[in-house]
This record gives sequence, C-alpha cells and structure tokens, in this order.
Amino acid sequence: MNMFFYLALINALTFFFYWFDKRAARRHGMRRVPEATLLMAGFLGGTPAALVGHKTRKTSFQIKFWAVTFVQLGLLLFPPDVLRLILSRAF
Repeated sequence: MNMFFYLALINALTFFFYWFDKRAARRHGMRRVPEATLLMAGFLGGTPAALVGHKTRKTSFQIKFWAVTFVQLGLLLFPPDVLRLILSRAF
C-alpha cells in the first residue's frame, strides 16, 4: 500500500472518530468513541487529524495523546537507524 494513501486514509478515519466523539459528547445519550480507539488511531498515523479534533478536558487522555505525539515526532527526527548510530557512538 502506498504510504501517502495509507496516511490519507488513517487521517480521514481518525478525523471521523474525533468528529463523531465530539458530536456524541454534545448529544447526551449517544455512545462515545472509546479513548483507546482515539489513541490507537493517532498512534497508527492519524496524529495530524487528531490535533485538529483533540479532546481538551480529560487530563489523563491529554497525557497519553501528547506522549504518542512526542514519540512520533522523535521517530521522525531520529529514525531507528539514526538513533542506533547515535547510541553506538555514545557508548
């Protein structure tokens, strides 16, 4: 599968999950999207879409969300090959 297609798909899906969850939060009685689903969608590559529709009230969710975001940023800045090279020279 093409990486661009995958990222477009996972971000569209993530955006939908966050939109649906926000809609359900405003309408009492609607079933919400589980936090684990929202976090997993972001972890699988949907972080840009999650940033648009992120949840702001629950601190425990925010901590997990930003942890996933910073891990992804770290992997972008220091891919495993680069990190392995840095660590091999440091020790």
